[in-house]
Amino acid sequence: MASLGCEDIQVNEKGHLLLGGCDAVDLAGEFGTPLYVIDEAAVRRNCRLFRQAFPRVIYASKALMTMAICRLVEEEGLCLDVVSGGELYTALAAGFPPERIYFHGNNKSRDELALALEAGVGQIVVDNFWELELLAGLTEGMGRGADIFLRVTPGIEAHTHEYIKTGQIDSKFGFTLPGGQALQAVKAVADIPGLRLRGLHSHIGSQVFQVQPYAEAAGVLMDFLDEVRENTGLVLEEINLGGGFGIYYVPGDAPLPPAVYGQAVQAVVGEKAREYGLPEPRVAVEPGRSIVGPAGTTLYTVGSIKEITGVRRYVAVDGGMADNIRPALYQARYRAVLANRVYDGPQEVVSITGKCCESGDMLIWDAELPALKPGDLVAVLCTGAYGYSMASNYNRLPRPAMVLVRDGQADRIVRRETYQDLVSHDVMPARLRTGS
Repeated sequence: MASLGCEDIQVNEKGHLLLGGCDAVDLAGEFGTPLYVIDEAAVRRNCRLFRQAFPRVIYASKALMTMAICRLVEEEGLCLDVVSGGELYTALAAGFPPERIYFHGNNKSRDELALALEAGVGQIVVDNFWELELLAGLTEGMGRGADIFLRVTPGIEAHTHEYIKTGQIDSKFGFTLPGGQALQAVKAVADIPGLRLRGLHSHIGSQVFQVQPYAEAAGVLMDFLDEVRENTGLVLEEINLGGGFGIYYVPGDAPLPPAVYGQAVQAVVGEKAREYGLPEPRVAVEPGRSIVGPAGTTLYTVGSIKEITGVRRYVAVDGGMADNIRPALYQARYRAVLANRVYDGPQEVVSITGKCCESGDMLIWDAELPALKPGDLVAVLCTGAYGYSMASNYNRLPRPAMVLVRDGQADRIVRRETYQDLVSHDVMPARLRTGS
């Protein structure tokens, strides 16, 4: 078997891509395309690397949320981060222990918060003063208390796409530290009998490759822990640095092992704790993309091919922005291989486009691939994060199936939508029905 330079991706004697020991051509034949493929062993390995690096690891389920994924991260000892009633419901349906769930979100509804309290969710990460008011009323009315964290914006700039920066002061998320808003929130919690403040949460952005922003965020949170103790007497037990750890998509991306981040952060926390005479808080992180992103591959079948002489060669596949909107939304870049002829060397530069009725429906610009023809199988690599989570039914395209592969076995964990599914929630008013 030959390696493609990307973990967990190999080639068999037929020259076919192997995913979790399964022939990609056979997967496409059995389950159809487009097809999301998740390598179980890779997910588990990434979970373990983070658990070795940090005291508490919380999987950010927005990256990829299915019941099977919930079960995998539970078995690996991770906690779970959810940001909506739907994600919470999925976790509960999968049997995930509610006491290990962190409930995020900048605009949680009263119903979502009530669901969390009724389920016994362990930690609610409060984002704003309105949410504090909602929780005050709910805990009193339901006779239930809640352990909470406050999300704060530390004012740290991460070098990433504007749409996925979250740690800067000008952000929709959290209580700002500069100006005293976060301290005001801490004092407000003290006046609400049903709420117990356990720690602080921050998140600087996504697809971050540098260690320094995380170390700086840890230092800022430790400074604020000292300020909290000085002003309120509270000694908080946990700081949560969020996620955003970058992964490899294309040449030039240089992800670091989780241990490198962990060592840098723990050094800052230890130094600050000694400086302030504070007990060291538990350090938590929330990896999502870095758990499932490298473990995912999306398979597509080539259809039409358009040659514009001297300009570009467009190769259309049977998916596109409906199953992976990231290239259109964030200008995200991916690598692809020809799954049914991996050993064939690059012969042409093509742009891989989807089938949606949008000029912006492009998956990869200027990919170097073997000569492609209709019926070929293209594999887009490292698509485990945010493809399925952000998928839509644009142009009434059914969302793809997803399979979990391991040791040559493939199990469907999301069934392919049908045309019947697409109309299952439509309602025809009586006055529009035929013959009315």
